[in-house]
Amino acid sequence: MRYLILLIVLASFGCIVYGFNLEDSQEATAHKFIGGGTVGLFLVAMPLFLIKESRGKKMNDYMLTEENIRKMQGKSTKNTENQRFPKDKKD
Repeated sequence: MRYLILLIVLASFGCIVYGFNLEDSQEATAHKFIGGGTVGLFLVAMPLFLIKESRGKKMNDYMLTEENIRKMQGKSTKNTENQRFPKDKKD
């Protein structure tokens, strides 16, 4: 799956570059190559990549729910020795 996505991305970029190189001589064909490369990149490769990467992940861990907000607020910040606030400054 990884190599298929990489192949689609490279082919899409290749079509876009080829379309920009054709733009002076054959304008209609150039626009088709640029459009086809863009469609391949954003409507084929990106959804395949997102499906591959999101497999096995819990979406609730990434959503901003009340439970996750409480977890974030409950964490205490840890300051190291060189990150003192001005009121903590010792001379």
